[in-house]
Amino acid sequence: MRELLLSILLFSASFAGAAPAQDGFMVHNGDLTLKVSIGESINYSVEVCGTEVLSPSPLSLSLKDGPVLGRNPRIRKVERRHGTEEIDAPLYRRKSISASYEVLDISLAGGYGVEFRVYPDGVAYRFSTSFKDDVVVESEQVEYRFAEDFRTAVTYVTPSPEAGPDSYRSSFQAQYSIERISSCKGHPTFAFLPLYVDAGEAGRLLITESDVEDYPGMFIKAGEGLSYVAEHPGYPLSFYYDESHARYPLTRADYIARCKGKRTYPWRILIYGKDDVALANNDMVYKTAAPSRLADASWVEGGQAAWDWWNGTRISKVDFVSGMNTGTYKYYVDFAARFGIKYVLIDDGWYSYEENDLLHPIPGMDLEEIVAYAGSKGVGILLWAVGDSFEKQIEAVCSKYSAMGVKGFKVDFFDRQDQELVQSIYHMAEVSARYGLTINFHGMYKPTGLSRTWPNVVNYEGVFGLEQLKWTEGDAADMPFHDVMLPFTRGAVGPLDYTPGAMRNATKANFRAIRMDPMSQGTRAHQVALYVIFDSPVTVLCDNLTNYIKEEETTRFITGIPAVPDRLEVLAGAPGQYVLSARQLGDSWWVGGITTWEARDIHVDFSFLGEGSWKASIFRDGVNADRVGEDYRIDTCTVDASTSMDIHCAPGGGFAIRLEK
Repeated sequence: MRELLLSILLFSASFAGAAPAQDGFMVHNGDLTLKVSIGESINYSVEVCGTEVLSPSPLSLSLKDGPVLGRNPRIRKVERRHGTEEIDAPLYRRKSISASYEVLDISLAGGYGVEFRVYPDGVAYRFSTSFKDDVVVESEQVEYRFAEDFRTAVTYVTPSPEAGPDSYRSSFQAQYSIERISSCKGHPTFAFLPLYVDAGEAGRLLITESDVEDYPGMFIKAGEGLSYVAEHPGYPLSFYYDESHARYPLTRADYIARCKGKRTYPWRILIYGKDDVALANNDMVYKTAAPSRLADASWVEGGQAAWDWWNGTRISKVDFVSGMNTGTYKYYVDFAARFGIKYVLIDDGWYSYEENDLLHPIPGMDLEEIVAYAGSKGVGILLWAVGDSFEKQIEAVCSKYSAMGVKGFKVDFFDRQDQELVQSIYHMAEVSARYGLTINFHGMYKPTGLSRTWPNVVNYEGVFGLEQLKWTEGDAADMPFHDVMLPFTRGAVGPLDYTPGAMRNATKANFRAIRMDPMSQGTRAHQVALYVIFDSPVTVLCDNLTNYIKEEETTRFITGIPAVPDRLEVLAGAPGQYVLSARQLGDSWWVGGITTWEARDIHVDFSFLGEGSWKASIFRDGVNADRVGEDYRIDTCTVDASTSMDIHCAPGGGFAIRLEK
């Protein structure tokens, strides 16, 4: 891992005694200007090309039975500096990232400070403290006071009977509400991050956070005027368990965190893009995350996985009873080997909820035999587990299964982001890395840069993914629209485990939610395109193996798309309308485009290609795809950097292009 600080230029100014009535500071980088004022409180505002988008917004940190950091602050020292970094980024959508930023670091009397950074693609700040003793944080004031009533895309916590009295419980899976900032007032639940803001001619913004370690994650709600304010979950005091042995808070404290006295706090980030495409391609979360704690991350590998849960192992045309048994998963291994798939993911059911013991699989599941058989075929095995059960046995489980040859774990059912859960997430990442295991977090909040700190964290859920179509009917699940939102919103802050690959593809009129024989909304080509468009270093083929074998042409096309490219970026698009993305691996490229339920022609300009020509294989909607979702065709042609074309997409449609030099 290369973490190289190329240049640091320091300019310091010291101040003694009380601050003047008002001190003002200004920092520029590219289109962005940060203004910080310090008087009775600390306020900051943000301008884009001279236009204010974020009006002066206060920040503070309240300690229980102690001071409010940021109230009547007295400046001790102000330091300005310029920094650049070259960051290695294994399994990220770019192999390396160049970061250039301007810093305003303000030290304040009383043992604390606030650091501001301005990047070309965003503004971030964080508190730091240097106390001798531990502290209890009662609350943190984080506000975003916008200059206008901008249009937003918001995801709200979905109320559920299972959550009981805990308003902070959330699976972080919701579709987008398109509304003005003022419309958030009166909403009965919190919103979770990231939150998208269309600032008109000034550009596009995302509110999020990074480097959330040993601290709760942030929800937001309506504040005064045109503002959002933070809401942090209280520290959990007591718990209850559901039938799966997932653990959820029953009561919470009147404080949010217990912290070491000397530490930095999470970055509060306002991501900026001059347009939607620039916003989707930002790296702010990764750039502000803590550096890698793995001395060598070369063993961490992504790839596709054959997966059982979405389709319920309902395979046919075999001579054994399919289900949670050794024969079924050896069949899965054979399928993966046949199609060059790297992993088989064994999901819920391989160990008993009643026994709640990950060290002893259910009768009929000989994991040692399955793992050995998979190894002989060049296939890795991944195992699912309830997060709390995994954590309770983590050393023994990681020791046993890493020695057996298991490659990683998918852990699930967290549904919260309080400090105790965040501590557990970091602990799982550290222990699994020590045993050479990857980890994929489900029932999980949005990415906050943990994949940079622990590169063995290969994926996150925190997305309204394809699984929702097993039980969500009608307008409650408009997946084509949602899919076209994701690259500009949730997908812009880190990888997402959407679990694509449906082979039963329904038009809007024909869709039905069916748990045991599920289908997707939109066309077959739309599903294939998602493998190009979504950033998902370990991604699954969700459907029935029988369907994939029957539809071998589609399966071969999907499995030819690399899960971990050298480069992945959005080329064109607009949230809720369409998206066009490309991924590169070596000399080969893949291009994917999708639309909503509105049919449209998507323009593809191949000017990103270098010299030479490429054979293009275009997996696209068939002429009848508007009535038969599975209808597709594959066209071939030769293209080069001067080529452009318009590709027609049926309602809920799309396309994927494989480009071989």
